[in-house]
Amino acid sequence: MQHFRQSMLQLIIQTSTNLPADVRRAMNGILDKEAPGSRASMALATIARNIDMATENEGAICQDTGMPTFKIKTPKGIDQLEMKQDILWAIEEATRLGKLRPNTVDSITGKNSGNNIGAGAPIFYWEQWDGDVIEVKLILKGGGCENKSIQYSLPTELKHLGKAGRDLDGVRKCILHSVWQAQGQGCSVGAIGVAVGGDRASGYAFAKEQLFRDLDDENPDSILAELEDYVMEHANTLNIGPMGFGGNSTLIGCKIGSYHRLPASFFVTVAYDCWAFRRLGVHVNPADGSISKWMYREQAPARMARDEGIPLTGKEVVLQAPISEETIRSLNVGDIVLISGTIFTGRDSLHKYLMDHDAPVNMSGGVIYHCGPVMLCDSDGIWHVMAAGPTTSGREEPYQADIIRKFGLRAVIGKGGMGARTLQALKENGAVYLNAIGGAAQYYAETVKRVPGVYFLEEFGIPEALWLFEVENFAAIVTMDAHGNSLHADVEADSAGKLNALELKVIQ
Repeated sequence: MQHFRQSMLQLIIQTSTNLPADVRRAMNGILDKEAPGSRASMALATIARNIDMATENEGAICQDTGMPTFKIKTPKGIDQLEMKQDILWAIEEATRLGKLRPNTVDSITGKNSGNNIGAGAPIFYWEQWDGDVIEVKLILKGGGCENKSIQYSLPTELKHLGKAGRDLDGVRKCILHSVWQAQGQGCSVGAIGVAVGGDRASGYAFAKEQLFRDLDDENPDSILAELEDYVMEHANTLNIGPMGFGGNSTLIGCKIGSYHRLPASFFVTVAYDCWAFRRLGVHVNPADGSISKWMYREQAPARMARDEGIPLTGKEVVLQAPISEETIRSLNVGDIVLISGTIFTGRDSLHKYLMDHDAPVNMSGGVIYHCGPVMLCDSDGIWHVMAAGPTTSGREEPYQADIIRKFGLRAVIGKGGMGARTLQALKENGAVYLNAIGGAAQYYAETVKRVPGVYFLEEFGIPEALWLFEVENFAAIVTMDAHGNSLHADVEADSAGKLNALELKVIQ
């Protein structure tokens, strides 16, 4: 199959850069559902623009290009070992081209392989079938939404929903609870795949398999079809909204499958995926490895954005980094800011390091960005940002308050918000948390005008290194201010009340 390598490379690149047609339709259907000028409306407008930019630039939709997961069906007699080697070549090549971020980290040493290949990575599911073509499906599911996937063992007690028993109503409660607990941290609006039954391992695999279903399809099981409709209707009344900002749109899809189970076990497993729902597939000719058919993909997708740029009101606050404490204390939750100047990227490894070491740069009055970018270095040694959206901030909660105090930071940029300890540090030290739009990797990459430097590249790898970005008009929303206010806490409390109100609405 002389063309198979290139076919797989094309599949990987398209999956990373071009949203499927069904996801585009679902997103297009909610773009006008939020109140004009609201935080939710701005988030959706940014997302729509980012989707267009990714297609136009053939750039990664989200900087977290996830764990590549392949679901492959082959006719009898096909050499799967040879196919695997070709796919590994395509993964490495896509990484070299900047279409995938180096995402594979040795769990023992912490070393990034640099090519997305390692023990258990990427993931393959092989199946022999009676078809006369090779079918390859690929899903790229990022870490932020993967961390919000969850498994329940029935019976159980659920916060705000009470007892979930071993029946359809218990399943319904688990699914709604899974949406609520994700809040904005999984880059809502999202989609969920659900497995009812199985064992612990098969439940997670089968839940993710549901994400390969078309969002427009109808479940052949009438009971599960009714449950899917119920979840979609009621999840979108929780007021979690895009990015957890509050709003009318929280889910774009719910797909449920069921497995038989052991009498002693009753698992409900939910695979959460974000709006950057990257999933494509191809049929491949076994004779030469060429693509004969695309699955899910729209050949010439229409533009999603309603306008050329992101709608601004003229009331945005312009910030020049480094920023004074006085300026920061003048900000309030809900303010939109436009940042220019030098900001620093920092994720898990850097935060852990800075707890016990000095920073290699002066961070006083500075802005730290929870971001693991996709970067490419040209022949002149100049680094270029290929994708640079925010990562989920909650992972830095054990460190952030101390880092703010130690280095005199004035702003933290991320997504999904942070906890009470960070909120207290913001109040005490005169700092704010700024929520960027999760997944908008092309939009934010365009704001980076220069990369003045990088530290810890060899030690931590590209995603975890400390990058210096010189940005211009980097837009974000104040969601935690220096006065002790948190939009995230408010939305969580409000949605909890709405979730609790659903308790008595039992499926008949």
